[in-house]
Amino acid sequence: MDIVFSQDPRDFARRDWSALVTADPAGTVFHTPAFLKLYWEEFADLPDHLLLAFAEEDGDQVGAVAFERLDRTLRFLGGTEVTDYMGPVGLPEVRPTVAKELFAALARTDDWIEADLRGLPEDQPWLGLLVEAAAAQGFSTEVLDDQNGVAPFLPLPGSYEEYLARLPAKLRHEIKRTARRLEAEVGPWHLCLATPETLEPFLDRFVELHRTSEGPKGVFMQPGMEIFFRRLGEAFLPRGIFTLTFIETAEHLKLAGSIGFRFEGTTSLYNSAFDRAYQPVSPGMVLVAEDIRIAIEAGSSAFDMLKGDYAYKYRFGAVPRAIKRLVVTR
Repeated sequence: MDIVFSQDPRDFARRDWSALVTADPAGTVFHTPAFLKLYWEEFADLPDHLLLAFAEEDGDQVGAVAFERLDRTLRFLGGTEVTDYMGPVGLPEVRPTVAKELFAALARTDDWIEADLRGLPEDQPWLGLLVEAAAAQGFSTEVLDDQNGVAPFLPLPGSYEEYLARLPAKLRHEIKRTARRLEAEVGPWHLCLATPETLEPFLDRFVELHRTSEGPKGVFMQPGMEIFFRRLGEAFLPRGIFTLTFIETAEHLKLAGSIGFRFEGTTSLYNSAFDRAYQPVSPGMVLVAEDIRIAIEAGSSAFDMLKGDYAYKYRFGAVPRAIKRLVVTR
């Protein structure tokens, strides 16, 4: 197996590794070249910071990973603010060899001292494979909790009724009661999902709601971040991956919105916002329940709440999933 390095951003397209993302059970939308290319274009510091690595076997591409180099530190490409999962992807049967040869190839380079590798789920093989491969090169390794290092995760049954039945009675009653209370206070409401034609005004409303949030969330949606979110929608909504859903009243007032991804059988809750004036009736909580229902009806087998160990996520039956950070030092 050979490892081929590239610093050319054209290789996001020329060496498109999308098929490896879908072949690898650890692959997510965050591993796709389309997502990482968009991230690189919006948030890259300098062009020569990019480092793409491709594993080739008998002329076939069997593994890939995107890095960025900051000073003498090597990191997976993708900022922790917007990229929940990071790391390599590869054909399942060759992943141990990809990890081994990757670190063997990195050992032959001299442009890094430390690799700060974040976004590695503890329940996927890559973390252990990378630790073993780095240690085999004589590097020191340390596994730490990642920033916001828990991503609550919810396996989904075949129907929404079965999902509710699986919940503890207290949680099930709370979900139903919250929906009834919202209708009692605001009148009939319905869901509306963004289409390519409505994406722009829907994102306008989402950004407006997001900027009224309290604390760090309220300053998150800066102009550069807003452009990134708009480009995500433009790139992924036509493919059926990006979703933007609102709870809307009969008067067409959008009370709460959520952005998610639907990718390879998993629906992910990426970001959300709600009208602070309606906080007492919890439109955001009602919307999460509806997002779960939509995910089940779309055939998803899992609902990923993504990083952030927030109490509200467990009110829907999610279980904690640890995300780790691997620090490798030469």
